[in-house]
Amino acid sequence: MVFDVSVAMTWLLFLALFPMAFFWLRRAWRIVMNRDFSEVALKNGVPPENPEKWAPYEMAINFIAGTVAACLIVAVATGSLAYEIWSAIGGITIWCKFFASLGLSRHAHMKLGRQPAAKP
Repeated sequence: MVFDVSVAMTWLLFLALFPMAFFWLRRAWRIVMNRDFSEVALKNGVPPENPEKWAPYEMAINFIAGTVAACLIVAVATGSLAYEIWSAIGGITIWCKFFASLGLSRHAHMKLGRQPAAKP
Protein backbone atom coordinates (compact mmCIF):
# COMPACT_ATOMS: atom_id res chain seq x y z
CA MET A 1 0.00 0.00 0.00
CA VAL A 2 1.30 3.40 -0.99
CA PHE A 3 0.61 6.21 1.44
CA ASP A 4 -1.09 9.04 -0.42
CA VAL A 5 -3.89 11.54 0.12
CA SER A 6 -6.70 9.01 -0.40
CA VAL A 7 -5.26 6.63 2.21
CA ALA A 8 -4.87 9.48 4.68
CA MET A 9 -8.47 10.61 4.09
CA THR A 10 -9.72 7.05 4.51
CA TRP A 11 -7.99 6.69 7.86
CA LEU A 12 -9.12 10.14 8.91
CA LEU A 13 -12.76 9.29 8.19
CA PHE A 14 -12.53 5.93 9.95
CA LEU A 15 -10.79 7.31 13.04
CA ALA A 16 -13.18 10.28 13.19
CA LEU A 17 -16.13 7.88 13.47
CA PHE A 18 -15.04 6.84 16.98
CA PRO A 19 -15.36 10.21 18.76
CA MET A 20 -18.40 11.20 16.70
CA ALA A 21 -20.28 8.02 17.64
CA PHE A 22 -19.29 8.47 21.28
CA PHE A 23 -20.39 12.11 21.52
CA TRP A 24 -23.63 11.57 19.60
CA LEU A 25 -24.67 8.57 21.67
CA ARG A 26 -23.61 10.32 24.89
CA ARG A 27 -25.73 13.33 23.98
CA ALA A 28 -28.75 11.09 23.30
CA TRP A 29 -28.13 9.32 26.62
CA ARG A 30 -27.99 12.63 28.50
CA ILE A 31 -31.27 13.77 26.99
CA VAL A 32 -33.14 10.53 27.70
CA MET A 33 -31.72 9.32 31.00
CA ASN A 34 -30.44 12.46 32.72
CA ARG A 35 -33.09 14.83 31.34
CA ASP A 36 -30.26 17.24 30.51
CA PHE A 37 -31.54 19.72 27.94
CA SER A 38 -28.54 22.05 28.06
CA GLU A 39 -27.31 20.94 24.60
CA VAL A 40 -30.68 20.77 22.84
CA ALA A 41 -31.05 22.82 19.64
CA LEU A 42 -28.24 25.23 20.43
CA LYS A 43 -27.92 28.40 18.38
CA ASN A 44 -24.83 30.48 19.14
CA GLY A 45 -24.36 28.36 22.27
CA VAL A 46 -27.79 29.25 23.68
CA PRO A 47 -30.65 26.73 24.01
CA PRO A 48 -34.17 27.74 22.95
CA GLU A 49 -36.77 29.06 25.38
CA ASN A 50 -38.38 25.62 25.79
CA PRO A 51 -35.70 22.98 25.15
CA GLU A 52 -37.81 20.10 26.51
CA LYS A 53 -40.14 20.56 23.52
CA TRP A 54 -37.27 19.94 21.09
CA ALA A 55 -35.45 17.27 23.13
CA PRO A 56 -37.11 14.21 21.49
CA TYR A 57 -36.10 15.41 18.05
CA GLU A 58 -32.53 16.17 19.10
CA MET A 59 -32.32 12.81 20.86
CA ALA A 60 -33.55 10.98 17.75
CA ILE A 61 -31.08 12.79 15.49
CA ASN A 62 -28.16 12.00 17.79
CA PHE A 63 -29.24 8.42 18.50
CA ILE A 64 -29.71 7.51 14.84
CA ALA A 65 -26.43 9.13 13.76
CA GLY A 66 -24.51 7.59 16.67
CA THR A 67 -25.94 4.14 16.04
CA VAL A 68 -25.13 4.29 12.34
CA ALA A 69 -21.57 5.41 13.13
CA ALA A 70 -21.10 2.65 15.74
CA CYS A 71 -22.46 -0.02 13.38
CA LEU A 72 -20.22 1.33 10.65
CA ILE A 73 -17.16 1.00 12.89
CA VAL A 74 -18.02 -2.64 13.56
CA ALA A 75 -18.70 -3.32 9.88
CA VAL A 76 -15.38 -1.80 8.80
CA ALA A 77 -13.47 -3.64 11.54
CA THR A 78 -14.96 -6.97 10.48
CA GLY A 79 -14.41 -6.23 6.79
CA SER A 80 -18.02 -6.77 5.81
CA LEU A 81 -18.34 -3.56 3.78
CA ALA A 82 -16.39 -2.38 0.78
CA TYR A 83 -14.57 0.93 0.96
CA GLU A 84 -16.96 2.73 -1.37
CA ILE A 85 -19.97 1.63 0.66
CA TRP A 86 -18.74 2.47 4.16
CA SER A 87 -17.17 5.76 3.16
CA ALA A 88 -20.44 6.80 1.47
CA ILE A 89 -22.49 5.79 4.53
CA GLY A 90 -20.08 7.59 6.85
CA GLY A 91 -20.08 10.79 4.83
CA ILE A 92 -23.83 10.85 4.39
CA THR A 93 -24.35 10.22 8.10
CA ILE A 94 -22.08 13.11 9.09
CA TRP A 95 -23.70 15.55 6.66
CA CYS A 96 -27.28 14.49 7.46
CA LYS A 97 -26.64 14.80 11.20
CA PHE A 98 -25.09 18.21 10.70
CA PHE A 99 -27.96 19.55 8.59
CA ALA A 100 -30.68 17.97 10.75
CA SER A 101 -29.23 19.51 13.93
CA LEU A 102 -28.77 22.84 12.18
CA GLY A 103 -32.34 22.82 10.91
CA LEU A 104 -33.70 21.85 14.32
CA SER A 105 -31.79 24.60 16.09
CA ARG A 106 -32.94 27.23 13.59
CA HIS A 107 -36.53 26.03 13.83
CA ALA A 108 -36.45 25.96 17.65
CA HIS A 109 -35.19 29.54 17.82
CA MET A 110 -37.63 30.88 15.24
CA LYS A 111 -39.91 33.60 16.55
CA LEU A 112 -43.41 33.35 15.13
CA GLY A 113 -46.16 35.90 15.41
CA ARG A 114 -46.05 39.64 15.49
CA GLN A 115 -43.05 41.31 16.95
CA PRO A 116 -43.74 44.35 19.13
CA ALA A 117 -42.97 47.59 17.36
CA ALA A 118 -39.89 49.40 18.51
CA LYS A 119 -40.67 52.62 20.28
CA PRO A 120 -38.71 55.67 19.12
